[in-house]
Amino acid sequence: MKRRTLIGTAALAACTKTEADMNELAGRYVRLILDIGEHEPKYVDAYYGPAEWKPKGKTPLAELGARASALITELGQTKAADPGRFAFLVAQTRSALAYIDFLKGERLDFDREAKALYAVEPPKVLPSEMEAARAAIDAMVPGRGSLADRLAAFEERFAIPANRVDRVFRAAIAEARARTKKWIHTLAVDESFDIEYVKGKVWSAYNWYKGGSKSLIQVNIDLPIGIDRIIHLACHEGYPGHHVYNGLLEAKLVRERGWMEFSVYPLYSPQSLIAEGTADYGVSLVLPDAERLAFKRDVLFQEAGLNPKAATEQHAVSAALRAVKHAAIQAARLYLDGRMTAPETVEFLQRFALQSKGMAERRVKFIDSERTYIINYSFGEDLVVNWMNRTAGAGEAGRWKAFTQLLSTPSTPASLL
Repeated sequence: MKRRTLIGTAALAACTKTEADMNELAGRYVRLILDIGEHEPKYVDAYYGPAEWKPKGKTPLAELGARASALITELGQTKAADPGRFAFLVAQTRSALAYIDFLKGERLDFDREAKALYAVEPPKVLPSEMEAARAAIDAMVPGRGSLADRLAAFEERFAIPANRVDRVFRAAIAEARARTKKWIHTLAVDESFDIEYVKGKVWSAYNWYKGGSKSLIQVNIDLPIGIDRIIHLACHEGYPGHHVYNGLLEAKLVRERGWMEFSVYPLYSPQSLIAEGTADYGVSLVLPDAERLAFKRDVLFQEAGLNPKAATEQHAVSAALRAVKHAAIQAARLYLDGRMTAPETVEFLQRFALQSKGMAERRVKFIDSERTYIINYSFGEDLVVNWMNRTAGAGEAGRWKAFTQLLSTPSTPASLL
């Protein structure tokens, strides 16, 4: 809050920038992000701006740091006509400077790294809260033996046969797309995405946005996939998640307004908290609880060849498991801060996040690769939920209107708080 006040004070003392001036600053930001991407290819998640802006080679990190600092200074002396655009550029450039420092070898503890890159303080997760959530689920899962064994057996009952995953996934996508298009009418007529099934990745699925309202969605099939995971992937990666988010930013901000800062998406930045948080929230927006149960029972269980009579039981346990969603953040905090080894982190995730051993091992590999990025999912969703509760009007139409606004306007984590 103090930082925002200081920036606001500096802005008031400065002259208002014209649209052309802001566009020049935005161009410098885009080139900075692309140049950082030459040092870490994963950093630039998507780019569909001018080809001539792409780097011809690596720029030294010290020079990139100087450019980022200079841009932050100039933004601090700017009074922008659009406060949202200004706040976005400030937050993103501050994060870029922090990531340059990371590439130079600077390491922060979990909480400071998360704040530097994603502009939020990640939630603390108390052992007592995790134990209480675990105990509640323990009482729900049928069978005999340990909770881990019972839950593994329970989830195995609802794993989709490998030869039916694609048909179930496409059925979920079709439903999510139809429900999204009922409320969001500004999507491109020819929007679409391709689907690929892959193995050997640290993530469950990934949306590679290509520009022009086109995406490639890759689904990791290393481990069995359950019904709820299919719904989550269809909504999170597709409708109204990443595919819709990127398409709206391109259409409304890049094409209509010429704001080129939105033609590039730096992965390790505050924008990812917005992207992941809205994508996770979109699951419940598209399919509210009772409607999700009906859709699973009447459509997806049938497509998967599972017994629809078991849908209610499966749905209740699945809903209860959301209570442990922040356990992975605490696992990452303890692991990255050196307070747990990798094997201990696997055990922690099995006990408190209630993940299978295979899923827990993959989660540790994800943390090794993506570090504090893990906060953007469950905590990002929390911030979106709070913003929606404050902002959305009454009823379904009000929620979709507010959600569409969030997807298609400049937003920062601070604007959600």
